[in-house]
Amino acid sequence: MPLSKVEPQEPNVSKAGGIMMGSLFLSRILGLVRNAVIAAMFGQSLTTDAYIQSFKIPDLIFFLVAGGALSSAFIPVFSEYLHTGKEDEAWHVFNAVTTLMTVIVTAFIALAWVFAPQLVALLFAGSPATWDTAAMLSRIVLPAQLAFFIGGLMFGTLYARQKFTIPGLGPNLYNLGIIFGAVVLSHFVDPSVAGLSWGALGGAFLGNIIVPFFAMRKSGVRFRPVFDLSHPGVKKVFRLMLPVVLGLSLPALYGIMMSSFASAYPAGMLTALDNGDRIMQAPLAVFGQSLAIAAFPALAQFFAQNRMPAFRDQLSKTLRTVLYLSIPISALLIAMPEGVIKILLEHGKFGPNETARTAPVLQVFAIGVAAWCMQPVLMRAYFAVQQTVRPILISTACTGLFVILCFLLPQTPLHHLGLPLAGSISAAVLVVALLFGLRPLTGGFDSKGIMHTLGKCLLASWVMAIPCWFASQFLLGTNLPKPLFILATIFIGLTGVWIYIWITRAMKLPEAAYVDRAMKRLDRRKKSGNTDEKISDVVEEMDLGDPDA
Repeated sequence: MPLSKVEPQEPNVSKAGGIMMGSLFLSRILGLVRNAVIAAMFGQSLTTDAYIQSFKIPDLIFFLVAGGALSSAFIPVFSEYLHTGKEDEAWHVFNAVTTLMTVIVTAFIALAWVFAPQLVALLFAGSPATWDTAAMLSRIVLPAQLAFFIGGLMFGTLYARQKFTIPGLGPNLYNLGIIFGAVVLSHFVDPSVAGLSWGALGGAFLGNIIVPFFAMRKSGVRFRPVFDLSHPGVKKVFRLMLPVVLGLSLPALYGIMMSSFASAYPAGMLTALDNGDRIMQAPLAVFGQSLAIAAFPALAQFFAQNRMPAFRDQLSKTLRTVLYLSIPISALLIAMPEGVIKILLEHGKFGPNETARTAPVLQVFAIGVAAWCMQPVLMRAYFAVQQTVRPILISTACTGLFVILCFLLPQTPLHHLGLPLAGSISAAVLVVALLFGLRPLTGGFDSKGIMHTLGKCLLASWVMAIPCWFASQFLLGTNLPKPLFILATIFIGLTGVWIYIWITRAMKLPEAAYVDRAMKRLDRRKKSGNTDEKISDVVEEMDLGDPDA
């Protein structure tokens, strides 16, 4: 297996964060287009409920076995070998883990395929009218989990080598596959909603196996099957994997349990909850997951090299960045949910009634945006120092809290809104507990700076949100044509963002310097005549990893 040796290099979290934010931003744009196409073609009905249900079994396999959990257990071990002069052993661990887990994941997929009807009935006891369709659709998308698993490991090796562009293509190709399934394949299959599932299957294999496979071959990597459980690195991956599974599967388990509770409500309510959750997930991916993915290899490398001051500094600045970017988004979603939903979803069979049903759901989901964005960063900080039991105990306790709240809150006048509120409350409790649990493992971090950023961002966001709410309510009372309504809503939102930036700048919040640096770079590009600006370039100039630069 001829491999080129990798020289140790200083991780560039700003550049990595820019690439991941750019790719995940594009992914979320495509995801919103995907959701708009699905809403226009199918509305909010039993058909869309069944389609959403069909992904819960494959998602459970992905988060429990095949996906981010294994990758997050694998990256610290792979990085430890790669950045300490043991590259051949690093690739031996990759080959062995890939071989063993391919067998295990395939077995899980086969079992889930056979027992899909029973699993759907178990998860969604309140909606028997959708069981047959949901089970059929689940069987179509189940093999995609093998693609996600293999792709997750290949992406992990690329992350460890500071290569982020190819992994960023995966979710974009996946979304394009679903859009293709909706627009084209749905006209050739019965039921037509199955076109979405076939599109998802094709997009998963294209974005997670085919494209990264060629990228890895270009770097000289060759895969060969290896059954080796005796290697210390392989043992370490599997020892870390089980706790990591439980840690990173938490958002997925929340989604699955929430869907199960929501199945007891009238037709379309499950889809309304899913639509609100998907819109809330956009900032989570762009700001939370992207910065967590970008910072994770750096944190793992700093720990492997015993550079804990650099570790603490990077973690603190990443958390402050997440807060600065996510809190105003949360405030805008709460202030003007109808406008957001009208722009993103109100087309075709998705009308004003569906918007009215989804808007309060989105508002309650939006309460937890900042907490959900911090969670993946904190989890990966634990995994980077190869400490997994503590976050799992914390996560398990918060999952128990979530289940209790799902039983209690819907019994109040909140009714179905108690479900997203249960998620938001549990996410906030989880983040606070993870912060306290992490301090002794890392020697502390800049908690004063984090609280300073949190307080000022909350104040600035709500000062910004109040005029946005009044303007949005006034706009909803008019009968503007749809194009003018969209332009006016965007204008209100952008005005709110600039109000937030102006307030945080006046407060001398260090993170406000991000925007100033980005604008200066854009101005230099404009004056020099080079207008070919990439999102990753702008973010790197903003230096998201170092707000004090």
